[in-house]
Amino acid sequence: MKKDIVFRRRVMPTLFEKIINGDLPSHCVGSGEGWFAFLDIFPRRQGHTLVVPTRGVQRLGQLSEHERHALMDGVTQVQTRLSRHFGTEDFTVCLHDGPLAGQEVPHVHFHVLPRTEGDGGGTLMSMWPPSHHGEPDHGSLAELATALQDVS
Repeated sequence: MKKDIVFRRRVMPTLFEKIINGDLPSHCVGSGEGWFAFLDIFPRRQGHTLVVPTRGVQRLGQLSEHERHALMDGVTQVQTRLSRHFGTEDFTVCLHDGPLAGQEVPHVHFHVLPRTEGDGGGTLMSMWPPSHHGEPDHGSLAELATALQDVS
C-alpha cells in the first residue's frame, strides 16, 4: 500500500518579522496599531526610514483595508517626525511591491526619505545605485532613532 506523503513548506519569518518580534536589533522611529518604523541600516539619505505592517505579507494587496489604512497612518506619522527633525516637508516615499519590482525582503515596506535642500535631489532611481555595504553605523542610527522618537 502506497502512503501519501504531505510536505509542508516551513515558513520562515522574514527579516522584518524578526525585527518586529525583537529577535533582531533595530533603531525604532515609532510604532502604532498595525505598523512599525525603523531606520534603514544602509540609508540612502540620513533619516531613511522603513515603515512595515506588523503582519508579514509580501504585497500591499494582501493587507486588509484596515491594515493598509493603519500602514499609511504610520507613513504619515513618520513623515511628521522626520519633517520636524530635518526641517523639511519634502519626501521620497517608495514601495517595491513584489520581487519583480525590486523588493528584496518579502514583506511590504515603504521607504520614507526626507529630502532637503542640497541633498543632490535626483530621482528615486538615482538614489539606488549599488551600495557598498560594510558594517552599519549603529551608534549614529541609535542616536537618530532616539531623536526621532522624541519628536511629537
